[in-house]
Amino acid sequence: MPSTQPITEDYIKLDSFLKWQNLVDTGGAAKQMIQDGEIRVNGKIETRRGRKLVKGDKVTFKGKTLTVEI
Repeated sequence: MPSTQPITEDYIKLDSFLKWQNLVDTGGAAKQMIQDGEIRVNGKIETRRGRKLVKGDKVTFKGKTLTVEI
């Protein structure tokens, strides 16, 4: 079941989202996981750590899916 997490801006960058959700400990860890293709956004592998996530985007990491809410 997807988890919903609210944010207060119009968007949040993928690497920041991973840190905010405590899925990674550091920005470096987020960068590596993204570059290694371990993160999916809306079902597609995303390799851009600066990818802007907006309301409704779904981020999947290690079988866990989070839905971005603004």
